[in-house]
Amino acid sequence: MGEGESPLYLRDPAAWRKQLAEGNRRQARKRVASEVILHDETGRLLLVDPSYKPYWDIPGGMAEANEPPALAAVRELREELRLDLSLGTLLCVDWVAPHGPWDDLLMFVFDGGTLPASQAASLYPADEELREVRWCTYQQAEELLRGDVWRRTRAALEVLAGGGPLYLQEGRPVTGS
Repeated sequence: MGEGESPLYLRDPAAWRKQLAEGNRRQARKRVASEVILHDETGRLLLVDPSYKPYWDIPGGMAEANEPPALAAVRELREELRLDLSLGTLLCVDWVAPHGPWDDLLMFVFDGGTLPASQAASLYPADEELREVRWCTYQQAEELLRGDVWRRTRAALEVLAGGGPLYLQEGRPVTGS
């Protein structure tokens, strides 16, 4: 832009929008997913056994296009467990490296609170994506979850015990770059 020349968005709004669209097309697309840490009244953690992968997981799932992470978490709980609840605080955001056929993603982990005993006992898989739900001690969770998922879960549990949200990379806290 030359001296005295107005910015493109003022000179030619259509060209400016085209420039923005081209920039948007070239930028990285991050997959986004959300998990929810849920406890029962005895302090056990809810795990789910997805039908589409060979390991246990924390309840949650992938965000749809342009869906905020918190809304994705609430939607996934409703679809997979018929569970309607308001989320608590954000516990951590974990950058997950590319793996298998998948590109990297950002995993948001929220506090889902403690479910009353009657509600906790009545949870069951509500669609074909889950085979089983199970309330687990932390030791059982560590044994059932894949290593990176357990690291992320443990970090989220530590935030619940006291502290602020964490930024993680593959389940490990990052304090600077």
